[in-house]
Amino acid sequence: MASITLAALGSKELAPQLGKKGTASDVTLYNLVRDGHAATIVEPTQFPEKLAPLLYAIAMADRALLSVPALNREVGETIAALALFDLPVDLYRGSGVGEEELRRALKGTRFERSPLPPLDVPTLREAIPGYTASPRDGFPIVRIDHAFPVKGVGAVALAVVRQGKLKAHAKMRLFPTEHVVEVRSIQVHDVDVREAATGERVGLALKGVEAEELSRGQLLAPEGGLSVGAKLECKSTVLSPYYRGRLSEGASVQLLLGLQFVPAKVEALKGDAMTLRADRPLAATWNEVALLADLSATGGSRIVGKTVVTTLTLA
Repeated sequence: MASITLAALGSKELAPQLGKKGTASDVTLYNLVRDGHAATIVEPTQFPEKLAPLLYAIAMADRALLSVPALNREVGETIAALALFDLPVDLYRGSGVGEEELRRALKGTRFERSPLPPLDVPTLREAIPGYTASPRDGFPIVRIDHAFPVKGVGAVALAVVRQGKLKAHAKMRLFPTEHVVEVRSIQVHDVDVREAATGERVGLALKGVEAEELSRGQLLAPEGGLSVGAKLECKSTVLSPYYRGRLSEGASVQLLLGLQFVPAKVEALKGDAMTLRADRPLAATWNEVALLADLSATGGSRIVGKTVVTTLTLA
């Protein structure tokens, strides 16, 4: 079954019109299964009160759908975040926003020449089965976003296969911990399967770990497949033009790496190179993009910018 994860942003009325409500927390998941195609639609339910759900929704997605009902800080912060992520974005105008007005708001961003059609939910629902996640070859990497215990089963993780294929009974390390777990079984939209491919949303019964030891942002991968550490050497740092604060040595930030969202401190900053120290060990692939946020910002965007992690060490 072809699968994709979509972020529904800008309006909390969009996702419920596209799919059936599923798991709900600070983000809410909606499911649309049609004609051999499955879409998981992620809504950042607790945004804008909290910034993290917006970042989680975008980081979980293969594609973003941005509906603009009005031009306000919430939409501006969403645009600032999306501009730093490398994923396709479809923009739609609400009935209260004119095309020229929105075009001016997007000037200077990577979206300034994007099509800006009015939102038509029935047409969008029909288009979604044509969306697919880009295949990523290599060893399996699975990113966990929810977990809970199930009586008679044990620890269950909800996750997305981000790379390769995951097979039932595979032995995997739970990064950044040192746990080695067995994938007892795999379900894709409540159907038992022997393996799951890139882009598929899975429910995993895991052996060798308790549910309370699982958390959002952890990754399943073969032993040695990912780097682990709290010291991050970074390059190609880009600041958001919407951030009004100043990034400097000694600054405290929030760091999003995959779905790991943790406090960090800027230990060194020279040009576009920087050294960050997270408050706990993280796991990442080589040259993975991290997002920086300033939760104390009172004006402008709380999105500081992005950087590329080249080295992750425990030292």
